[in-house]
Amino acid sequence: MTSHYEMVVFDMAGTTVDEQNLVYKLLHQTLVDDGYDCSLDMVLAIGAGKEKKAALQDILIELGVFAPQLTAASLHSLFKDRLKEAYLQAPILPMPGAEMVFTQLTQMGLKVVLNTGYDRATAEQLLHRLGWVIGEQINGLITASDVTKSRPAPDMIELAMQQFGIDQSANVVKVGDSIIDIEEGKNAGCGLTIGITTGAHDAHMLQLAEPNHIIHQLSELILLLHS
Repeated sequence: MTSHYEMVVFDMAGTTVDEQNLVYKLLHQTLVDDGYDCSLDMVLAIGAGKEKKAALQDILIELGVFAPQLTAASLHSLFKDRLKEAYLQAPILPMPGAEMVFTQLTQMGLKVVLNTGYDRATAEQLLHRLGWVIGEQINGLITASDVTKSRPAPDMIELAMQQFGIDQSANVVKVGDSIIDIEEGKNAGCGLTIGITTGAHDAHMLQLAEPNHIIHQLSELILLLHS
């Protein structure tokens, strides 16, 4: 079976990579350790899917912190060191069905691209832990550090389109577990934006971004593309 779509762009953590929300737990802990009174729910609500320094800055703005940009830069440096260490030791697994879905999409003639609010070094560390290789399980990886503007700007998706010679954004599908993933897909003009409830945001929150569909496991994507 084939599809008129040409490429699926998946988020990583919470969508295709199961790391038990480790990144947001570490963001939260970094803020708490520096004396800020905030909850993990707040970190998820404001920061999910964003480039991580921008996420910290937006959380600090919400907390009413003076000079949030400078504080965010300092906290981000500390956070990146903690995350690198945690990702060496923490259990990192593919989301259930991820590799099977990648294979099925490839057999349908679609490109499989991962994109992320992480920088490239962090994203490549995750790929290494999973044993995923560009050119094997996936066709491409686009990270926040590869573009000028990260989510919700469309830059990462547009870069992926350029890399694979895709002219029409209507032929691209975006799948992610956060509101900002959906906003990114819409800003890029993707033909389908799909929220998945395996990560940062539940179905109620995802619905606020008005995706075309909300799914609860990656295997549902194949049925959607055939419908």
